[in-house]
Amino acid sequence: MALHLLKLCVGPASIEELEARIAHNRAEALRLGQEPVTAHVTRMFPKRAQAIAGGGSIYWVMKGTLSCRQAIRAIEPVTGSDGIDRCRLVLDPVVMPVSPRPCRPFQGWRYLEARDAPADLDRASAGEVAEMPESLRRELAALGLI
Repeated sequence: MALHLLKLCVGPASIEELEARIAHNRAEALRLGQEPVTAHVTRMFPKRAQAIAGGGSIYWVMKGTLSCRQAIRAIEPVTGSDGIDRCRLVLDPVVMPVSPRPCRPFQGWRYLEARDAPADLDRASAGEVAEMPESLRRELAALGLI
């Protein structure tokens, strides 16, 4: 079973904003003649990287709610322009909404076992919940109704 990462999404306050940021960054890379790679750089390299790279995802917490995920394609060590070693998570550009649930704030990232990961919200598995606006799903999850 795959291991996942749980991380606070800083900046975008919704799935739509995250998707817009990804699209903007990919378009900018193409404009500059670079490969359009979706990635997130974090300071610490996961000790359990092999378990994550074998099919794991990064689950994003937005405004106190675990809201969506992106598949992790690769985990690479990188050195920043300041000479500090970091970790580059190469992500799938597709953002998959998940069954929302409240999540307390934390620093850095946390491991998320596959058995504890929320289900994807696609039309086949979630029906009408997948069609609800994200803000409504967030409110209902906060109330414990979904």
